[in-house]
Amino acid sequence: MIFPVVGRAIFSTVALSLGFGASLFAQQPFQFPTANHALYEMGDELKFFAPTAPDKPWTTGSFGCVRSDRQQMHEGLDIRCLQRNRHGEPTDPVMATADGTVVYFSTKPALSNYGKYVVIRHIIEGIEIYSLYAHLSEIQPGLAVGKPVKAGEVIATMGRTSNTGETITKDRAHVHFELNVFVNENFSNWYRKFMPNQRNDHGIWNGLNLDGLDAREILLAEHNPAAKFSLLNFIRGQTELCRVLVRATNFPYLKRYPMLVLANPTAQREGVAGYEVVLNYNGVAFALMPRAASEIHGQGKFQLLSVNEAEEKANPCRHLLVQRRGRWQLTDTGIRELEMLIY
Repeated sequence: MIFPVVGRAIFSTVALSLGFGASLFAQQPFQFPTANHALYEMGDELKFFAPTAPDKPWTTGSFGCVRSDRQQMHEGLDIRCLQRNRHGEPTDPVMATADGTVVYFSTKPALSNYGKYVVIRHIIEGIEIYSLYAHLSEIQPGLAVGKPVKAGEVIATMGRTSNTGETITKDRAHVHFELNVFVNENFSNWYRKFMPNQRNDHGIWNGLNLDGLDAREILLAEHNPAAKFSLLNFIRGQTELCRVLVRATNFPYLKRYPMLVLANPTAQREGVAGYEVVLNYNGVAFALMPRAASEIHGQGKFQLLSVNEAEEKANPCRHLLVQRRGRWQLTDTGIRELEMLIY
């Protein structure tokens, strides 16, 4: 990889004893969305994460290929409740993870497996990041689209809402918390074209249009006293799954995330004919290199250039790639992800 990987050591009480304390916390771009901070209690992850069942490991409540024998992606953190009412229902306040602006909320749990949820837009180091808080019981009165919120401001109450067949039981009550990049402002039009037989009740705030980053790694990395956390370096430091040449030159992602576009003197001199896009296993485009026509070989709208086979084996759950007769190819899902990116 050509990008530096940010340090991801676990914060411990040693940091406080060495005097990092207040200055370290002041540098953190993201706060916990609830009062549960047990992520840093090594060996006690079950105090923080709500697994899918009592006999399942805590990792099933974390981010990544953690479910259905690594075949199902989970894009957020399921954070356990700390408070309950006399009926055993969760009452934890849910708070904004950083300063931002409310861009969407849904009060109709039947319309999404998120149940009732809120999406907030943040600008961190000039980068648009969207936090999502799901399975809420109540949205804070007065919350409105366009309303600015401060880090730590209460936006909702934890709950168990969802439209999935299996209800969220009281014992695993949690808030589902995500940190995402936004894929495409033209998503609604793309959805109508490519998924004409499916409803979209949430417009551009449909979960498909939000590609998750690992919020656990972010929360751990920003608490590392040995290195100053950089969100840009974190994104650039994602592990590469594959590189794809896309024959498109003007799509919204390029303007939204210009800090992820790499310099190429040849394309600058000759003109841009396409982009070499680097994806992580969750489909996040974390590096985009403009390419001139003289640098492009082969045909097709999308051309798979390389595959990190070790990463695909370790994290196969998004099913973006498939190997047929010894040759790697993009799956229909992988093509759909790229179509959505450049639409």
